[in-house]
Amino acid sequence: MEISGLTEADRAGWHALVRAFHTQFAGVLGDDVYDQTWSRLLAGVEIRGIAARLDGGIVGFAHYYFHTSVWSAGDSRCYFQDLFVDPEVRHRGIARALIDSVASDARQRGVARLHWHTTENNATARALYDKLTTYKGYIAYSLNL
Repeated sequence: MEISGLTEADRAGWHALVRAFHTQFAGVLGDDVYDQTWSRLLAGVEIRGIAARLDGGIVGFAHYYFHTSVWSAGDSRCYFQDLFVDPEVRHRGIARALIDSVASDARQRGVARLHWHTTENNATARALYDKLTTYKGYIAYSLNL
């Protein structure tokens, strides 16, 4: 397995996985949204993306970004927005390797906290997350504006 940043050659593999991710969790978005996100990921300025590869093909991805906190200056936080591994290759340590890679990038930037959320009923993801950290009891809310 190899973990590295997304490249232009990854477009088709990323697109297939990200559509599967959205179908499972959020509903498919328009092609223009995927195109815009892809461009932003490749630029690596606002958001970052990495891929997990087996035998040269993408089998998982992670998206994340750095941000500040009210209680500390600079980019002191890293939000791990998306994590997805092809169901055909799950339970092989790929998700953990993606998380470790994001955490490593955050540490190199001097970031104090990596954070993320998942749905309450995502038992598979929560089983992994509970091995990495302690559930703090927070409930996420979202208000569309």
